[in-house]
Amino acid sequence: MTDHSQLSDKEFEALFEKGDLPPPLFSHEAHLRLAWLYINKYGVEEAAAKTCQEIKLFDHLHGKGDKFNTTVSVAAIKMVHHFIKKSESNDFFTFIKEFPRLKTSFKELLHQHYGLDIFSNEEAKTSFIEPDLLPFD
Repeated sequence: MTDHSQLSDKEFEALFEKGDLPPPLFSHEAHLRLAWLYINKYGVEEAAAKTCQEIKLFDHLHGKGDKFNTTVSVAAIKMVHHFIKKSESNDFFTFIKEFPRLKTSFKELLHQHYGLDIFSNEEAKTSFIEPDLLPFD
């Protein structure tokens, strides 16, 4: 298997949560897919908590546990939710075609909300930092 898109939503979620998804398949798009699935299944707040928990576990299982960033993960949930509210799609792949900027311009979207470099900020890695430029709706 070469891409997460070859898996059904149920298979993708199950493999990820068990830690059996090969790390190369957990791309940026796969991260967005997980956000989309969790938001639709659990709502925004629980999706944010579950996403952080699951990605942190995945990072420890498949690496040194130093790649996880709480602020980036929560911000991704909030941005995906923003676009879900505008979406007419019923599946992730239609959704990402509808809003390709989430995939192609993610950092630029983040920079609309943050003046701070949340990718290198140590506090941002361990706890969610609210946007300093534009709040999430």
